[in-house]
Amino acid sequence: MGILNFSSCTYEVIFVIFNFVVGINFFAYSLPDPTRTSCPLDFQVSPFGNISSCDGGDWGGFLPSNCCGVAFDVYLHALGQTASNSGQIFLDGGDQTKCVTSLKSFDGNVTSCGFERLTRGRGGGGCSQFSVADVASNLGHESKSLENDCTFSSNDEQDWDQVCSNCVRSWEDMKGSSKHSGEVEKTQRDVCRFAVLISLTSKRIADRRWAQSVYRCLGALEKQETNVQKNIHAAIWILLGGLLCIVVLIVVAACMLWKRLTKPNMLPGKAVTPAKELPEIPGGCQRIPVKEIMSATNNLNELNFIGQGTAGKVYKGVLSNGRKIAVKHIVNEENVETFVREVTSLSHVKHPNLVSLLGYCEEEDECFLVYELCPNGNLSEWLFGKDKVLSWIQRLEIAIDCARGLWFLHTYVEGSIIHRDIKPTNILLGTKFEARLSDFGLSKVIDAGQSYVSSEVRGTFGYVDPEYQRNHRVNAAGDVYSFGIVLLQLLSGKRVIILNLKRPMALDKMAKFITKGGNIAEFADPKMNGEYSNEAFELILKLALSCTAQKQQRPSMEQVAIRLENALNISLSASASLPKTTPNLFHVTEWEVAHSATYLNHGHH
Repeated sequence: MGILNFSSCTYEVIFVIFNFVVGINFFAYSLPDPTRTSCPLDFQVSPFGNISSCDGGDWGGFLPSNCCGVAFDVYLHALGQTASNSGQIFLDGGDQTKCVTSLKSFDGNVTSCGFERLTRGRGGGGCSQFSVADVASNLGHESKSLENDCTFSSNDEQDWDQVCSNCVRSWEDMKGSSKHSGEVEKTQRDVCRFAVLISLTSKRIADRRWAQSVYRCLGALEKQETNVQKNIHAAIWILLGGLLCIVVLIVVAACMLWKRLTKPNMLPGKAVTPAKELPEIPGGCQRIPVKEIMSATNNLNELNFIGQGTAGKVYKGVLSNGRKIAVKHIVNEENVETFVREVTSLSHVKHPNLVSLLGYCEEEDECFLVYELCPNGNLSEWLFGKDKVLSWIQRLEIAIDCARGLWFLHTYVEGSIIHRDIKPTNILLGTKFEARLSDFGLSKVIDAGQSYVSSEVRGTFGYVDPEYQRNHRVNAAGDVYSFGIVLLQLLSGKRVIILNLKRPMALDKMAKFITKGGNIAEFADPKMNGEYSNEAFELILKLALSCTAQKQQRPSMEQVAIRLENALNISLSASASLPKTTPNLFHVTEWEVAHSATYLNHGHH
């Protein structure tokens, strides 16, 4: 396909143009930005130098390039300064966006550096929710180890090299030692490591030399060399650089010659089918011109940004025919597999509770997936947003929708489809709050006759089946576990890790504790104001716990859907049996009664 054929020669040209544009953008953004005052961080007291410099490191690949390194160091130090005063480590989404915008006045390219991964509550919680106190109580061993190894108290360069070597080793050890990061995703592990580093910075905020040394060392993530070694290596690199330039020139010339020789002859009146073109896709999925996508999203304007998927950013837009859409921009070559899988395999998988893929666009250097737009956003916004409330009946209907969507996927005739990333942010809500599962970038298909497929552990911290983490076997039970966690969140309105306790606790563990003699009402989301059926609530709580139990004890999604429908019937019956003079405890409107009837009557598949 086109993106895989993207010529390495073209990258060379883009690299030269990029460096020219960066130079121009530096001067364009050198004027003060009035939005800086809304950012709670203070970048003026940074111990680091010119923020637009490309002398910083990429923190072991956490950043897309070295040119993000200095700005990132400034940002981390500012977080440490704020943490020393407030105790909070990361900013929430709103403040984080303001601060990155504020940094644009120093470096206009900072918005593409990936700072948004260090946002409070991102990815369902975990270490992104930690305060300085949480780091001390949950990651105290890792924090102490890093503090002991990153002393940097000597001015002697050779001593500095040794300390940096120890510091890097301690930093790398945290990849696997953090019990809160697990084996799920590299980003989740990195968030825990940066939480520790920012917490340490907050304790030594006045020691500017320490911050400079630690960030310089960890940003480069390499063992420092002696002066003699540096001179030898410098000479070797100069020699290799000269040879590399010669090789690059030869490759560029060869590429240009190859393009000229293989370029098709365009004869008048003769149509040529591009080699990159994908086969015709059934089910209404169409190839959409890139001009149409750019016009629909106002050139991927940040004002149209609505979220971050597994493979790229998502923007809302309107096609020329007036249809509202959501566009996923596939930004990395490593995510091309997602594009191919969704276009060729999942485009014909249609169900009312799955987001429909309307079209796709494949250019030489970019890919886009075009979906129907769900105007009410995702479930996470409604569960955790301060000004948004879902009624008890709406929560039941959303759960039923999701269960039916998963039931359909798990029993698909061409092979069981495992989603692998069920979580509130991947549950979208339509005009009437009908729920649709989205983001199939991690999905796997299990052929008929097989019970599982083996795969590296992927998913989101807190929602991944512990058994899958141990044996790397993908099966339907993993989706059932993730759905069970979502059910607990629908009941409680809580994150996967509850931090407002003396000791942070996983949501499923708290639910088990409540059912062993506690007051079940304490687990209910306060936003519901007690307006729910106690019988139905207890039924769903037990159902959710069975979904998160050992694999052999978990129900199928068919059984889950049936029990949820029973809970909805119980709730509607309880509401209908109330005397007319009695206030309706569940706030069930006439529309909801009629709407629920269609839920209970339409076919499951």
